[in-house]
Amino acid sequence: MMRHFLRAAGAALLLLAAACRPDQIEHLRESKRIGAEAENWVVKRIMPEDLLRATRWAGDSLTRHADRELLRVLREKLAEGGVATALPYCRPETFPGVDSVAKTLQASPRRLSSKPRNPAALTALTASDLQPDTARQVARSNAETFFYQRPIIANDALCLRCHGTVGQDLSAADYALIRKQFPQDRATGYALGEPMGVWRFTLQRPGVAEFWTMKTRKIPKRRKLF
Repeated sequence: MMRHFLRAAGAALLLLAAACRPDQIEHLRESKRIGAEAENWVVKRIMPEDLLRATRWAGDSLTRHADRELLRVLREKLAEGGVATALPYCRPETFPGVDSVAKTLQASPRRLSSKPRNPAALTALTASDLQPDTARQVARSNAETFFYQRPIIANDALCLRCHGTVGQDLSAADYALIRKQFPQDRATGYALGEPMGVWRFTLQRPGVAEFWTMKTRKIPKRRKLF
């Protein structure tokens, strides 16, 4: 009888081991991952408040990327040849990487100021428009268009090389170069931490909805086998 019992116990253990083979465990995990990914592609209703939240996320993502790229490029160009070399590159909205993000979001980013370097960027701004960098203005203009605006702050000393006080942060010789290219320049005299203007642009609904979908999509983590 003991012999029969041992045989039965051994068979049970073999069945249990077969049921828990590593490849089957991995298969179950892969099934869960595929199921989660499939759920992400199910068409879900996006509420109006979701679209406004996504507009802020998208605007922040685009403008922060543009600001980082601007500082990176200006640092490189100033090291190469000073203000004369850097001046043509103070247009981050035209950088290829920034333009690519803008196209994905179906956005049209612009930098505007009440004291611009280029008259084409002139706009009237209120005190509330120029609140600290935590301020945002997000709105839905109509069924298909969203509005985003946030202040541009001189938050790096590099900005003052072209926008600071003449004779202090900005040499007279460099300012002469700026005035030669921009005779109507008004974009000097700024101090570190001071608002200089705003990012302002519109985004189209499909771009905002796609950004919301990507931002909220669940990406399951792959686990190692034991």
